[in-house]
Amino acid sequence: MTTKFPSHINLPRESRAELIELLNVCLATSIDLHWQVKQAHWNIRGKDFISRHELFDTVADHVRKQADQFAERAGALGGYAQGTIRLATKNSELEEYDLSAVNGDDHVRVLVDRITIYASTIRGGIQRAGDLNDPVTEDLLTQTLGQVEQDLWFLESHLYGSAASSRDEVAPSTIIEERTTAPNA
Repeated sequence: MTTKFPSHINLPRESRAELIELLNVCLATSIDLHWQVKQAHWNIRGKDFISRHELFDTVADHVRKQADQFAERAGALGGYAQGTIRLATKNSELEEYDLSAVNGDDHVRVLVDRITIYASTIRGGIQRAGDLNDPVTEDLLTQTLGQVEQDLWFLESHLYGSAASSRDEVAPSTIIEERTTAPNA
């Protein structure tokens, strides 16, 4: 992707173009995630309905604001924010929402999975922005990741203690800590 608008930000045009592309992936993924969280919000059922309904709305609000920040940073770098629904679904790193999710734990598991992917995308962006010597984008992504990981913690906390789940069931395979045994003394 090339830059579209003039920008006097002191970064090489090639670096800005790569950062704009990265930010547009984050934008697409955040737009998709926002609507997936709203899908869960609208369709949640079960004994913890109100607490999860409200939590999902809070998470959706956070992700919506993050999308706006990604778009504005892409614009500041001279890029064109690609934020239509069609572009978001085309460029998102998320799979379609699992429409078989109905009860609360199912929705939470789906959202934990999606937010884990979103967090991974942002973490990769932090590294790349650092490599491209753009501390502003790096800081934006770092602050965003902090909020995303807090939301992930709030969601994951709803799964612990459930009779139907154990730690291994709910932790995505990419982040399960390796178990080590203590050496025999």
